[in-house]
Amino acid sequence: MRAVVVYESMYGTTRQVAEAIAQGLRQGSVDATVLPVADASPDAVQQADLLVVGGPTHVHAMSRPATRASAVDQADAHGLSVEEGAAGSGLREWFESMPSVHAVASAAFDTRLDGPKMFTGQAARGIAKALRRHGLPLVAAPESFLVDKQTVLLPLELTRAVDWGRALVGHSLVAS
Repeated sequence: MRAVVVYESMYGTTRQVAEAIAQGLRQGSVDATVLPVADASPDAVQQADLLVVGGPTHVHAMSRPATRASAVDQADAHGLSVEEGAAGSGLREWFESMPSVHAVASAAFDTRLDGPKMFTGQAARGIAKALRRHGLPLVAAPESFLVDKQTVLLPLELTRAVDWGRALVGHSLVAS
């Protein structure tokens, strides 16, 4: 079984979560590839048995060009390093250019501030909607991995991401 984990990341936390999810998938004997959204071609998606997609939560949802630009601008003020390509296209644009793909299991995740979803938002819900619109059935509920106000993952979130990736293996085998 092949899995592709596609992510968008501004400061590196969503990339860390994507890598941890792939680690969990590999523990379940899945060949897992991690790709930044800029490198996620339609061919990569079509060759996968499981597509896992995640990104940061910006202003309650998936990032937009304006929120990515703002995040880049604020990085210096907060002493943060910006991921290579972070200011470029994100998941919204990727979904707009992605063809419909059927019979590929999928899952959605995000990184968001620790707090009630009604206050922080949850990009994973929008990601899940976009996956379904493209004909990709979800094998798990959208999942959030939490960061603090300095965008640092909370303790045990990477462990939780590994566990979630491992759990996706069983779900995707059932869905296939």
